[in-house]
Formats: sequence, structure tokens, C-alpha cells
Amino acid sequence: MPRIFDDLHEQNDAKTRRKLLDQRRMAYRRAIESYTEQYRLERELADYPDLLSASSQQTKQGQRHRAA
Repeated sequence: MPRIFDDLHEQNDAKTRRKLLDQRRMAYRRAIESYTEQYRLERELADYPDLLSASSQQTKQGQRHRAA
């Protein structure tokens, strides 16, 4: 009988290990996708430097307004 319980425990460990590996893979994949999307947006915005400066000025003004 103890052998049955040992096998069951090993199966649960294998499932847990696979689940953790899948979670790590998905987190890694999301990080890559996020980086890729950010890089793509930065490249697109680099074509319009006036938008970047206007956007940063609005952000700074908004932060000053909130701080007051």
C-alpha cells in the first residue's frame, strides 16, 4: 500500500513542477511581449519628436498640478 501513496505523491509533485514551469514561461513570455511592444511604440514615436516633447510637458504640468 505505501507504494501507491508514494506514486500519487510523485504525480502531484510532477504536476506542481510543470505548473510552476508553465507560470515561469508565461511570465517570461509576457515580459518579452511587453518589451517588444514598448520598443515598437518608442520607434513609432521617434518619428514624431514634437509629440514626445508635448507629451512630456503635459506630464510634468500634471505632476506639478497634483503636487500643489
